[in-house]
Amino acid sequence: MDPGFDDVPEVVDWMSSMVDRGGRRNQESTRLFLARRTALEMLRDRGYSVPESELARTLPEFRAWWEKDPDFDRLAFATARASDHSDKVQIRFCSQEPVRIATIQEIYDQIEGENLSRLILISKGKIMPRAKESMKEKFTFKVDSFLVRELLVNITKHVLKPKHEVLSAEEKANLLKKYKVEDSQLPRMDATDAVARYYGLDKGTVLKVTYDGEITGNHVTYRCIF
Repeated sequence: MDPGFDDVPEVVDWMSSMVDRGGRRNQESTRLFLARRTALEMLRDRGYSVPESELARTLPEFRAWWEKDPDFDRLAFATARASDHSDKVQIRFCSQEPVRIATIQEIYDQIEGENLSRLILISKGKIMPRAKESMKEKFTFKVDSFLVRELLVNITKHVLKPKHEVLSAEEKANLLKKYKVEDSQLPRMDATDAVARYYGLDKGTVLKVTYDGEITGNHVTYRCIF
């Protein structure tokens, strides 16, 4: 993991403890507000279209909207990639704890026929092993799953984070040609790394990582997802 991200779990735990200081009703609305906002920022950073009005919504505005009808289905958000409208993605929130096969079936029934390219599933509780297998069997596209608590903070806004840029296929080819290497020879980043999950990166994708700080110094490196 990149320098500056080793303490991300501690930051998430701290944020979670701060959120949980309010009343129970406020706790849930605050956690859902933060998780949904991070998810929308994540879509924007992946190149999907997200209205500024969604990103600019404040906690009081969210609470006023949410408390009228606290139904998790209302938290869903669908959009398409700005450069390719056929590349559709949807965010779905799941209130069940834990998430079992029946819930996965329900979600599948709700989105079947929408021609999605990706689904982002955000749950309050863990997804049971058999439910994970069901996801693999039912969905023909990639499903990124997160716990609500994992999205209380946007890790890419961490004060010590280096800058991450995803290379296009052409940029990757030029890089490998320039340095006369195979992608397997580049420094690696695990697909389960927090940054890789945030950007939804597939194996073989190359990231340009720019460091600019007193601790790390100023330099550029590249990481290949494996």
